[in-house]
Amino acid sequence: MSNEYREHARMPIELEVRYSKLNGFFSDYTRNISKGGAFIETKNPLPPGTSFLFKLLVPSCSEPFQLGGEVVRAETTGGHGGGMAIRFVWSDPAARVAFEQAVEKLMADSLGPLVAAGLLEAAEPSPKR
Repeated sequence: MSNEYREHARMPIELEVRYSKLNGFFSDYTRNISKGGAFIETKNPLPPGTSFLFKLLVPSCSEPFQLGGEVVRAETTGGHGGGMAIRFVWSDPAARVAFEQAVEKLMADSLGPLVAAGLLEAAEPSPKR
């Protein structure tokens, strides 16, 4: 059993991510995603603490989401290759709600609505007593 605590449930969903760094344009893919963040597979991860803007292409949406993120962990090797764990950074509450609904729909489409609902409910923080 893992002692790792996550505020939001993660799902192994692959979505295209587009961003630029050092005057270059990159297109990578998520390894997993939640309502709070994602892991992006890349051979050249940004250093932890780096804030950046990116586009996330969700098949059920007509336009990509334009998101802010902050790198919380970078991996240069591993079983799946390198990448970076990012947490989403929001300045617009309405955009956050729309994105969270899209992620919930992706999870429901991938797992089925009952399993996704149970997974999402289990990952939400419990109210403090």
